[in-house]
Amino acid sequence: MKNTITRRKFLAGAGLTLAVAATPAGLRFFAGRKADIVSGNLRPSVWVSITADNKVTVFMSKSEMGQGIHTTLPMIVAEELDADWDQVQIEMAPVTDEYSDPVWNSHLTAGSSSTRNMYGPLRKAGAAGREMLLQAAAQKWNVAATECETSRSQVHHKPTGRVISYGALCEEAARLPVPENPKLKQESEFKLMGTSVPRRDIPAKVNGQAQFGTDTFLPDMLYAVLARPPAYGAKVVSFDEQAAGKVAGVRQVVATDRGIAVCADTIDACWKGREALNVEWGQGIQPNLSTKIVDRALREGLDKQGISARNDGDVKGALGQAHKQIQAEYFLPYLSHATMEPMNCTAHVRSDRCDIWAPMQSQSRALQKAVQITGLKPEQVHVHTTYLGGGFGRRGQFDFVDETVQIAKATDKPVKVIWSREEDMQYGFYRPGNSCRIEGAIDDGGQVTAWSHKVVAPKFSAFPTPPPEFLRELVSLRRPGLDLSAVSGIANMQYQIPNLSVEYVKLDLPIPVTFWRSVGDSHNGFTVESFMDELAYAAKRDPLEFRLQHLKHHMRAHRVLEVVAEKAGWGKPLTGAQGRGIASYHFYGTYVAQVAEVSVDQNTGKIRVHRVVCAVDCGPVVHPDTVVAQIEGAIMMGLSASLKEKIEFANGGVQSANFSDYQLLRISEAPDVEVHIVDSDGDISGIGEPGMPPVAPALTNAVFSATGARIRRLPAAPEAVLEAIAKS
Repeated sequence: MKNTITRRKFLAGAGLTLAVAATPAGLRFFAGRKADIVSGNLRPSVWVSITADNKVTVFMSKSEMGQGIHTTLPMIVAEELDADWDQVQIEMAPVTDEYSDPVWNSHLTAGSSSTRNMYGPLRKAGAAGREMLLQAAAQKWNVAATECETSRSQVHHKPTGRVISYGALCEEAARLPVPENPKLKQESEFKLMGTSVPRRDIPAKVNGQAQFGTDTFLPDMLYAVLARPPAYGAKVVSFDEQAAGKVAGVRQVVATDRGIAVCADTIDACWKGREALNVEWGQGIQPNLSTKIVDRALREGLDKQGISARNDGDVKGALGQAHKQIQAEYFLPYLSHATMEPMNCTAHVRSDRCDIWAPMQSQSRALQKAVQITGLKPEQVHVHTTYLGGGFGRRGQFDFVDETVQIAKATDKPVKVIWSREEDMQYGFYRPGNSCRIEGAIDDGGQVTAWSHKVVAPKFSAFPTPPPEFLRELVSLRRPGLDLSAVSGIANMQYQIPNLSVEYVKLDLPIPVTFWRSVGDSHNGFTVESFMDELAYAAKRDPLEFRLQHLKHHMRAHRVLEVVAEKAGWGKPLTGAQGRGIASYHFYGTYVAQVAEVSVDQNTGKIRVHRVVCAVDCGPVVHPDTVVAQIEGAIMMGLSASLKEKIEFANGGVQSANFSDYQLLRISEAPDVEVHIVDSDGDISGIGEPGMPPVAPALTNAVFSATGARIRRLPAAPEAVLEAIAKS
């Protein structure tokens, strides 16, 4: 194989541009083309651009929703490039194939994948640029490249002390062949990666300059809101278009496949016009749908035969021969994503062009849908990604983009659709409800000999193709009708259990579901780690030691448990709390263990969480503060879901309407949180979601420690806690 590829032409003035893509043959470098960047400027667009003004631009295909990737990803390039961090800037890349996630082949920000998928390609891009600039300087000075070194966007000739900037070299460097296998730095050589530099997105968010979806305004723009069906599948029987048209400011009424849209000069006129429509709706698919019906379906599903996801050994025989056998059933509700910024989108559709401005996680799917609606070619659709006021998987759906493009096409004007909080709560997609039945057996030595796990949940997702290395074992279990997300963390359980069976039962309800932070593992972390705790107490073993004895083959999981136990003072007397609980989980290649300290008012059932300690091993760390912040956020979100959150249903649709009846954790209820990053020799892995699965079981295991009562149904609201105490 050759060490170089073809010479790159210099594009659009003095500059060096590099991009990297993953192919079956390995990493491939290529040059960019002119493209319409979100800023509105036309310029070469590739992963990395170095220009004569000494600026380094990193083009981003990943959405920034607060997780910090608009800092971490440029840091990777800047480290290998030896760039001056103050000269590094960020641009959102166009939604074209060459800027797709090189692993998932899509513009998608999900699955805690951004840093994991881009780490290798961006390191190689930066290293290739550094080598080319070094070689260009050596040629310019007619010296050996080994006599030169790079630092802060400059090349230095060590013997003579000569210095030249990257900007002055980029034109010469652009004429050189791009090395296929540039030398990457050793971790000991890192100067930027591994430090917590100030995040790039924070100043604009603090001073109000950051552009979120709701900050998009265009000349001659109309607002639009929809009258939406109150029950799933309900169809319009009648509506009064004339009455709506008489409202001052209303310009047009548009029928869409999601409801009746009212377009007006102001949002207030839209709301008044929608009220004047006086829409009459049909009954819908399941007009008697209610919380009671949902709960009954989850319970009845446990008695149905499902699809086998895994069946190792002889589970039935091992259960029959057990020294001790226990069984438990767990129930988790449907949850809202409850993003800070409700769904919104602005679109302008013309005969030869469509522009979309939105806070979204799945640009590729939004573009494909816009092509379908408008009939335009993909290159005529321009997707502009704003900052996201929270995503958590909800903005991986494109319904809010779909309806906006439909309305904009009908009006021939720019249209901005903004959902109210009530719409966001009642007409969104949800984390699915889940129930499971687990049977376990332990021998007289306290070892788990059998585990039978039946999961009941809607089918809602599949892992990407090709899957990450650490999901290959799970994806190999794929079969018709099986939802891999529903059994993730169970079928590929981290604990060593010789006899394991996992079964999936599909829950059929009309409620739309989608990814929710940590997907199916947000359920399975709770059920697996709760049941491990139950087995530990049945075996009369310390919950920490019990887990460790089943992780002797899994040293990274073993290590995070040891670290969190040490940092939390496991086994030592509590101060201010009554109970301490532990849980661990392996998710998206990351190992997390948590200890929660709680107290419980046994008269009211109210739980107070005093402290949560977490140890995390996510491989190499680019930006430590981001790791800590993501874990802290996951813990707070997990506590909110565990203690308070539940979507209620009535009359065929969603009854919960706002934060008055969908409670979230309050600041006054937030515990002290400690996050300890464990040194690791593992590969880089995800961090946005892995902090979530252990939260609920650490909490409820601590409640058991404090009260002797097992919480097997979430949320652990006061009435549920009192009921559990009464049964204990």
